[in-house]
Amino acid sequence: MKNLFVTSESDPRETRVAVIPSDVQKLAKLGWSVNVESGAGAKSGFTDQAYKDAGASIVSHEAVKEADFIVSVRKPPLEEVSNFKSASFHLSLLDPFNEKGLIKALAERGVYAVSFEMIPRSTIAQKMDVLSSQSNLGGYCAVIRAVSTINRIAPMMMTPAGTISPLKFFIVGVGVAGLQAIATAKRLGGRVEAFDTRPVVEEQVKSLGAKFVKIDLGETGQTAQGYAKELTPEQIELQRKGMAKVCAQSDIIITTAKLFGRKAPRIITGEMVAGMKAGSVIVDMAVEGGGNVEGSKPDETVITPNGVTIVGDTCLEARVPATASQMYSSNVYNFIQHFTSDAQFTINREDPIMKSALVCADGKITDERFM
Repeated sequence: MKNLFVTSESDPRETRVAVIPSDVQKLAKLGWSVNVESGAGAKSGFTDQAYKDAGASIVSHEAVKEADFIVSVRKPPLEEVSNFKSASFHLSLLDPFNEKGLIKALAERGVYAVSFEMIPRSTIAQKMDVLSSQSNLGGYCAVIRAVSTINRIAPMMMTPAGTISPLKFFIVGVGVAGLQAIATAKRLGGRVEAFDTRPVVEEQVKSLGAKFVKIDLGETGQTAQGYAKELTPEQIELQRKGMAKVCAQSDIIITTAKLFGRKAPRIITGEMVAGMKAGSVIVDMAVEGGGNVEGSKPDETVITPNGVTIVGDTCLEARVPATASQMYSSNVYNFIQHFTSDAQFTINREDPIMKSALVCADGKITDERFM
């Protein structure tokens, strides 16, 4: 495999591109020829000429039919799969738990497909971890979006006209996105509290200068991949009661609790929202997966009867497409480089990374969870 095709994104929300010009040059050094669909990088600020200068060929979408290796940010449309060459390789965020029909079509077409969401959380795979790289930016963008929405400034100010109190942030979920949200809110001068079901993250929260909210939920923990374990209904109720007072005092709430492959847990109830101050803002980062916040809607901004604004942006990282594309492209390059030797890309199914992320091969779906 030496012919790589970078597609334009079909989703109108998407502003990112899978490979940026500087990584085209790096791929060329590995022995790859890179074809880029005309206009693929336009929304990210990367012109066709920039790709040409980096050594890529600018082609029409028809080039997908001859490509050995196809890379995109989001999953391809189902109807597009019939254009893929048999035994070609596809890499993107495939959302395999929710796109079983697509995975089946890719398998039947004879495509080898890797879902970027399935990259394992291991030291060697860290540089390919798209979920982490994009969640990092999502946490940053969630805070920026909230601060640009609220009708007050973030930092404390001592002025002749009086003292301006800092905004009170409450970050729910202290994974990659949550930690970046904490750090960003602190840099903007906010007063930050954070909660997570995993007590082990308390030190991380404190190291960023935030206060960790303690709620006794009984036995909790995290998975082998480092994600929070799913709570029981009883634990969720205890969590809600413990959080209600903090929510009522908060100016901005960022919820980050996504469960890959499962519906997002409902953490902030309508009753909790009703107890918040008018003018407060909530950003629900899990809105695409069902939402952490009652009343949030995908890609809509909702204002509740008591004056709370709920932001339901499904692709926050697409607000900073140049940086998001740079990070995604680096993940793509590192994946390809890992499996390229002597200018040849090898599908090594014994490698733990490939074994974990490959969702279909040899005309079959490789994981029964996606059947």
